[in-house]
Amino acid sequence: MAYFGSQTGLLRLPRLLREGRTGLELAALVRDPRFRRADPDAGAGRSVLLVPGFMAGDGSLGVLAGWLRRSGFRPGGAGMRLNAGCFTSALDALEARAETLRGDEQRVAIIGHSHGGTLGRALAARRPDLVSGVVAMGSPLVDPFAIHPVARLQVRFVGALGSLGAPGLFRRECLEGACCAEVRRVAERPFPAGVGFVSIYSRTDAIVDWRACLDPAAEHVEVRGSHIGMAVNAEVYAALGAALERFDPGRLAAPVPVPA
Repeated sequence: MAYFGSQTGLLRLPRLLREGRTGLELAALVRDPRFRRADPDAGAGRSVLLVPGFMAGDGSLGVLAGWLRRSGFRPGGAGMRLNAGCFTSALDALEARAETLRGDEQRVAIIGHSHGGTLGRALAARRPDLVSGVVAMGSPLVDPFAIHPVARLQVRFVGALGSLGAPGLFRRECLEGACCAEVRRVAERPFPAGVGFVSIYSRTDAIVDWRACLDPAAEHVEVRGSHIGMAVNAEVYAALGAALERFDPGRLAAPVPVPA
């Protein structure tokens, strides 16, 4: 997949410089009425599992967690200090976190940023009985390597360190070998019926090619903003609120498990 197409206006800026808008996006968010006056009854205590992006931890979604909590949801982190570990281990851990988070509820919603959205989609395919819906924010769902060359180099470098024995990092075998073959197969399954799926993308995303976010099974929502700023973008929060309302487990039909 080619990385980005013709560019005008803001798109003429060097790609990675566009990520400098994150502070402006946060400033706009804190002025947004939806953020400032969150409806404490909107969530009705429903659980939401938050999954950070590659090389990020739970703290990167702290603003989002606070807004969800003030909106009446029960957000929970993925338990990740750094999302850079083995994909199989990460998916197993997310499944366990979702089991714990849901308590007496039927299913939980998942919000994942970048690589976190890819993991969220994989968990929904593996355990549709556990997930009410997935919102992927700037996630390369169609092609995980449709990312900026600098980011791609970072992925390869982290994989090399993991292969040399650095603790907590994935290995090259996770990308191409037998280690995470099951996770890769799960990620390629058709998305299960009865589970909501929304992919939020931006054409000015400097890290992920926006076309890689257009999973055919998902509802596509375009926003204006940066890749890193997805976690603090007012347009994203509006899309999240609408999606989570539809993900109410009581409003969805029983999920149909997808065979391997």
